[in-house]
Amino acid sequence: MTGSRAGVAAGVAALVATLLAGAAPAGEAELAGAARVLDGDTLDIGPVRVRVHGIDAPEFSQTCAAAGGSEWTCGKAAAARLGALIRDRRVVCDPRERDQYGRIVARCEAGGVDLGGALVAEGLAWAFVRYSDDYEATEAAARAAGLGIWQAETMTAWDWRATAWRDAAGNAADDAPGDCPIKGNISRSGERIYHTPWSRDYAKVRIDEGLGERWFCDEAEAQAAGWRPPR
Repeated sequence: MTGSRAGVAAGVAALVATLLAGAAPAGEAELAGAARVLDGDTLDIGPVRVRVHGIDAPEFSQTCAAAGGSEWTCGKAAAARLGALIRDRRVVCDPRERDQYGRIVARCEAGGVDLGGALVAEGLAWAFVRYSDDYEATEAAARAAGLGIWQAETMTAWDWRATAWRDAAGNAADDAPGDCPIKGNISRSGERIYHTPWSRDYAKVRIDEGLGERWFCDEAEAQAAGWRPPR
């Protein structure tokens, strides 16, 4: 490795270590590079998982009400749009904090476009006013125009997750301990992967505790035990 490449690698490693140890306040650290989309408000930059600040997009498997009484796959649409916004572009994120699941919460841009603001403006995410008021006016404009999630009355992402959690806890009652529906699966290659009720492959996963697989009550518990979320 050349000296310049070694320096870049060392700098990235130092930044990642800083972020994983505890996100720096806004403006003190920058996380940037090629990104990979997980869903409409979550992406990976290298080994760092980033939750887009100020928004809550539909979960990947979530559907939303459409004008005329039908439904549309809003979760897939949000993820696809985020993918289009970052495609072939360098994503630059300004870390704000770390959430309870260890993700870096950050305001992110690609090609000069504020990713969170763009998704809210197009009706593909809600302004997450529980944590930020950055996009309230943007959401109001999208709502007035009847865009995306605002074309008909539909369930918010946070209510959808709560409903999915309750349903999964009830359906898994015979197997899962208490209200602990997160599935801790071990793949054929030995990777420990946990699946929440809103993960795209949740219904397909079967837990065999005899193989070391297990149930978890929350994501923080799963991560502390050495399991990772699906990619």
